[in-house]
Amino acid sequence: MRNKKVFNIFFREKPAMMLVVLLNKTHDIYASSLAKTVDCTYSHVVKILQEMNKAGLVNFEKQGRLKVLTLTKKGEEVAKSIDNIRNIL
Repeated sequence: MRNKKVFNIFFREKPAMMLVVLLNKTHDIYASSLAKTVDCTYSHVVKILQEMNKAGLVNFEKQGRLKVLTLTKKGEEVAKSIDNIRNIL
């Protein structure tokens, strides 16, 4: 699929898709479920999420032993922009 290749030139696929998945979520998402959704290892997802958290894109909300992932306002704007570009391509 040519469009996917073009998209991957501009964005690293896994981190970009993580933001889009969080934007379009219909239920609580945890790092483990996000890893399965974007076909990535749990440790890689956690590493990326920590960087996104430092950049102010993602929040971790503790619910018991689990951490629910949510986008910040800034993260939502970035995810929407990525999704729009993905759809245009």
